[in-house]
Amino acid sequence: MSTENEGTAVPADHPAAPSTPSTPATPPTTPSASTPAPEPTDAPQTPVPEATPPQTPPRTPAPASAPEPTATTPLPTAPPAATPTPAAAGAGWPPPPPTVPAWGAPLPPAPPASPRRRTGGLVAAVLVAALVAGGIGGGIGYWAAERGDETVSSTTVSSGEAPASFKREPGTVAAVAAKALPSVVTIQAKSGGSQGEGGTGTGFVYDQEGHIVTNNHVVASAADGGTLSVTFPDGKSYDAQVVGRAEGYDVAVLKLTNAPKGLKPLALGDSDKVAVGDSTIAIGAPFGLSNTVTTGIISAKNRPVASGDGSGGSNSYMSALQTDASINPGNSGGPLLDASGAVIGINSAIQSAGSGFGQSQAGSIGLGFAIPVNQAKNVAQQLIRTGKPVYPVIGATVNMQEQGEGATIASQGSGGTPSVTPDGPAAKAGLKAGDVITGFGDHQIDSGPTLISEIWTHKPGDQVKITYERDGKTSTATVTLGERTGDS
Repeated sequence: MSTENEGTAVPADHPAAPSTPSTPATPPTTPSASTPAPEPTDAPQTPVPEATPPQTPPRTPAPASAPEPTATTPLPTAPPAATPTPAAAGAGWPPPPPTVPAWGAPLPPAPPASPRRRTGGLVAAVLVAALVAGGIGGGIGYWAAERGDETVSSTTVSSGEAPASFKREPGTVAAVAAKALPSVVTIQAKSGGSQGEGGTGTGFVYDQEGHIVTNNHVVASAADGGTLSVTFPDGKSYDAQVVGRAEGYDVAVLKLTNAPKGLKPLALGDSDKVAVGDSTIAIGAPFGLSNTVTTGIISAKNRPVASGDGSGGSNSYMSALQTDASINPGNSGGPLLDASGAVIGINSAIQSAGSGFGQSQAGSIGLGFAIPVNQAKNVAQQLIRTGKPVYPVIGATVNMQEQGEGATIASQGSGGTPSVTPDGPAAKAGLKAGDVITGFGDHQIDSGPTLISEIWTHKPGDQVKITYERDGKTSTATVTLGERTGDS
């Protein structure tokens, strides 16, 4: 029911406001001053009192108007028309109450005020007119609403009057999300065990052949005898198989079984050109809520991160893009987009209060980490070609516990092997056990995980300058990176 034409409600415990100005009673006729006096007679005459003006009866103040109803106050029901009470014969003041017109009926014209009461009558007329106008407004509003009168117009603009051709400008979050969402999938992984354990993650279309890129830890539980299903935003699901996994990079590639035609791969950006402060858009299925879009910025670059899949497997290392876009468990493997909609990273890990890096069930605190897409692209291509990852190496074992002064080459390798591989890249560069590597290329090194993260941003065969300390002296050397195939 519309409230736009609401009037002032009149409480039931007050008399109804008159709809016309009250008409004063006619005073008794008095001798006119211009009438000639009668001729005197011999009979004694009673003195005639001097004419006096009639006394004006006091006006009864009109009842105060009721408070204006709020927007949620329902319109009052139409009150019944007041029934006039006949005046007693010879009655003086007050006059009989005037007839109040029915709700919605036109008002009769108000009679002219008496010349001798012009000022008071005008004030009363204004007051009564104000009350009547309020009553009529409410009456008409109610009458029109009850009868669906289309002649009462509204100034409210309905949603139907919005432009039908409304389009969002390219580059807005809504436009980028609308274009990218059809190519982002939700992955359900179940292990082959009797318990059927697994989880939910995210991936995105890599090519038209049906390859899906995601995190290794999303599909690790289903890698050996488990099942994988991929669901698109339109609700269609497809079975999938693992093409290859790289534990150290935390990257995996799936292939859809009976991939549909018309797949649209997401465009890949250049993570090397990303700058701190650039806008980011993350898409994923946090806690199973598919097709969730969050936004933020690039908070930092080259952030060394070591994360595990929670199953006791090998840790992964990345020189990550840090973002404050909200990322939670289930976002793993989903794309991190720039403002143009190009993929610049794969969301992989979060820092949660008290939980360290990894994939715990704690929520986002604005510290999310993504694998740079340049690295992920190289790994994905290698997995599609051979099904196995290839890692660049320096041929030296470094201490993974110490932090703050560089990466120290250990005294010996695992199982008592030499810490510097004979005739390996580090040995050829002149490095020895006990050397502390403090720089790798243009990046400062403060720990073993940081060194590995930086090494894995390169390819086998790349030549990189290394800065190291030996016996308090700083030296540099150039190392040509070797390679290791598969996860050990």
